[in-house]
Amino acid sequence: MFKYVIFDVDGTILDTEKAILKSLQKVLKEEGKDYQLEDLRFALGIPGIETLKKLNVTDLERVHPKWSETVLEFSYEVSVFQDLENVIKTLSESPVRTGIVTSKTKQELIDEFEPFGLSSFFEYTICASDTEKHKPHPEPLLACLDGLNANQDETIYIGDSIYDMQCAKSAGVKFALALWGSKTTEGFESVEFVLKEPKAILDLIKI
Repeated sequence: MFKYVIFDVDGTILDTEKAILKSLQKVLKEEGKDYQLEDLRFALGIPGIETLKKLNVTDLERVHPKWSETVLEFSYEVSVFQDLENVIKTLSESPVRTGIVTSKTKQELIDEFEPFGLSSFFEYTICASDTEKHKPHPEPLLACLDGLNANQDETIYIGDSIYDMQCAKSAGVKFALALWGSKTTEGFESVEFVLKEPKAILDLIKI
């Protein structure tokens, strides 16, 4: 059905929720701001800079790199979702072309994604450093479509957040909810494709 499959990273390929939230909580505490992890969940799926702005952190040039470094302290909490590595390898051996659109910066991708050895399976990657506007704006996804020379009608974006869904809709491509990352369909009632497990991606593109 689809010739191009584009993935989000956090909450879609990598289970990073605990690492992101615990590191943010720690950094904020060091900055004199106490938050419960649940109150920081909005941070999942948007660039770190945007998160800190929403939290009224003023010294972004100092605090953002500090957060990026602190995430690495929680790297033991990060893993590839079960079966996703096999799915990604299967896609790479098929005619389907793959890409990544993530809210991570290029350095965050190098530090947090590349150690898992999956980068080479994707033909084109757009990170937060590559575009002026970010999800839910369509610009990063449109940039990836351009890089893959992809047709919107033949493309699906797989993600776990409302921002991913809105980005896909604005870019004119289909969206598939990675339920293993989102853990809920609340707010995703209009989504056409809800994937309960990574293997369902292969059913979606008829492999």
